[in-house]
Amino acid sequence: METIVSNAVITEPKVLDALRSVMDPDLGRDIVSLNFIRNMKIEGGVVSFDVNLTTPACPVKDRLREQSRQAVLSGVPGVSDVRVNMTAEVRRPPQPQTNQIKGVKNIIAVGSGKGGVGKSTVAANIAVALARTGAKTGLLDADIYGPSIPIMMRSVGEPEMKDGLIQPVQAHGVKLMSMGYMSGEMPLIWRGPMAHKALQQSLLGVNWGELDYLVVDLPPGTGDVHLTLVQTVPVTGAVIVSTPQDVGLQISMKTLRMFQQTKVPVLGIVENMSGYVCPHCGAKDDIFGQGGAVRAAQALGVPLLGEIPLDAAIRKHSDSGVPVVLGEPDSPSGRAFTEITGKLAQQISIQAFKSIPLTIIED
Repeated sequence: METIVSNAVITEPKVLDALRSVMDPDLGRDIVSLNFIRNMKIEGGVVSFDVNLTTPACPVKDRLREQSRQAVLSGVPGVSDVRVNMTAEVRRPPQPQTNQIKGVKNIIAVGSGKGGVGKSTVAANIAVALARTGAKTGLLDADIYGPSIPIMMRSVGEPEMKDGLIQPVQAHGVKLMSMGYMSGEMPLIWRGPMAHKALQQSLLGVNWGELDYLVVDLPPGTGDVHLTLVQTVPVTGAVIVSTPQDVGLQISMKTLRMFQQTKVPVLGIVENMSGYVCPHCGAKDDIFGQGGAVRAAQALGVPLLGEIPLDAAIRKHSDSGVPVVLGEPDSPSGRAFTEITGKLAQQISIQAFKSIPLTIIED
């Protein structure tokens, strides 16, 4: 493909050569060798193409769009305008030969060492934030004995059986499954083998359809459910949720090390209840301490995905069944969850990096 404009020949190889200067900051390679450039058209002095990223939740897509535009405008003589369309295609990372849920590209485990640290709140908000970017997202409440996702997501209806598979319910653009739909207000007084079978059914017996991300809200600790998850399906990676104080952090580190021992990549740590800002005077009080997750992340070489402040908006919207990232996205906690989700999506893309072929385009 070539166009002659004012004695300057605009060709696709020249455009691609200019775009080699644009680097993906997470993958450390240029967008041409990563095969991100699609559907190029050259009409007169106007060049248009798609930049196909590895996630719709990419936090630097606006920067990449402008860098791509400027690279072609300044690097290819004769170009009068550049039209860049940002698209995304979530990749499936290299995975072992274990049971794979058909159509599900990435499984994200959200765990904590102890209860009461906001693990389910983090899982629900991450799932909704991913769905808001356009990603196809599911949320599995694997906390068999204390399911809270049906309350936090306030879905309508219950799962139904069709063609031998459970049909998940939906809320806020997310497909949902939880034992809370089955048990209602009755407690599940089960031994480990029954919880094991329930989780397997929730993973493999549900019609999840095509999903870019399946977020799994685990029970606290390091028990049967965790082992069942990692032994049943390939888990892309895990997110560890903790509060800043030493007690909560030390217990959460047991969950982190469990994932490391079972060969599940740790995608990052989220520090919840990270300081309280008074809505009246603006003063900050570090009720549960300060910087514990930051220090742990640095010591372990694990990414810190972000810090979520104590915010009344979280409680209010969780009780109403609308996660704060959707109900009040511009609140301090809403912004924190959005940033955390973007960083998480980056880490998942890095995990999938090895499966992206190196593309060499010669002039």
